Amino acid sequence: MAGEMRIFFPGGHKVTAEYKGFQIVTDQPVYAGGEGSAPAPFDLFLASIATCSGYYVLAFCQQRDLPLENIYLTMKTVKNRETKRIDKIIIEVHLSPDFPDKYSRAILKAIDGCAVKKHIIESPEFELRAIKD
Repeated sequence: MAGEMRIFFPGGHKVTAEYKGFQIVTDQPVYAGGEGSAPAPFDLFLASIATCSGYYVLAFCQQRDLPLENIYLTMKTVKNRETKRIDKIIIEVHLSPDFPDKYSRAILKAIDGCAVKKHIIESPEFELRAIKD
């Protein structure tokens, strides 16, 4: 099966994933019983959206030899008070004053191609299994 990730429990509220030779460490915030020593899993989820969008900005600019020095993204979330879930994610690309106007719409279209966002919109099926080793 492609894309297997192994998850381990090193202690406390920490959860570590091993994937493609990397260790991805998470912890819960102090107010939730963790040590706050690493991002929480949901923080990594949000960061994956933002960094994926950032990659598309990076690739867009590199393909056109546009300087990246004064370009950055911000991502904001709007939470529903009743459900306590995110209702809206706002991604803003901050462009340098000399960024060519002719590319302003195109860079937004590039961000829209983010693979993480596409997987959220067209979500995969989840299958849960309990296996005794």
